Amino acid sequence: MDTVANKRLFTEIFNNNISREGSQALLEYLDKSDFFVAPASSRFHSNTEGGLCRHSINVYERLKDIVDHYRANGEDFGISDESIAICGLLHDLCKVNFYAVEFRNAKIDGKWEQVPYYSVKDSLPYGHGEKSVYIINGYMRLTREEALAVNWHMGGFDMRVKAGDYSISGAYKSYPLAMFTHIADMTATYLDESVY
Repeated sequence: MDTVANKRLFTEIFNNNISREGSQALLEYLDKSDFFVAPASSRFHSNTEGGLCRHSINVYERLKDIVDHYRANGEDFGISDESIAICGLLHDLCKVNFYAVEFRNAKIDGKWEQVPYYSVKDSLPYGHGEKSVYIINGYMRLTREEALAVNWHMGGFDMRVKAGDYSISGAYKSYPLAMFTHIADMTATYLDESVY
């Protein structure tokens, strides 16, 4: 994975589309964090160095394709290019400074060796989508639709849904961006990236 090229592309998309007050402070925060080198997961999709940034770009591209498809067919839904960039690029900020590299023993060619793996070190146990909303709002204000889209991007994989919370249905019905962000996240994860 070319982390330098991905960082350049992410920054270009961000700067070309997001101009909201506080956006540059948010970008500086990302630059000082592990965002551009962190994995997207510890063992599933994009679980390599730079996977989080690449996944964010993939979700942005899928989300843009979905919204552009509807626009081309006369349904705009009032979703701006800025909202597409915010939701696609920033939906997983909950994973910033979230993973750590540790080592474990593994038998390779009949010999035990120390091999690296990603473990979870959550210093801000605030949830998943709701944590991303919290982090983003610390730098720039999200619209209600953007906040709901980022909050519910996990869909049925969200632990609140698994526990029986039905709020997601209202979010998807009232705010198409929320449903589109979930679809973009799943499409990027399962079609564009390695999933084990």
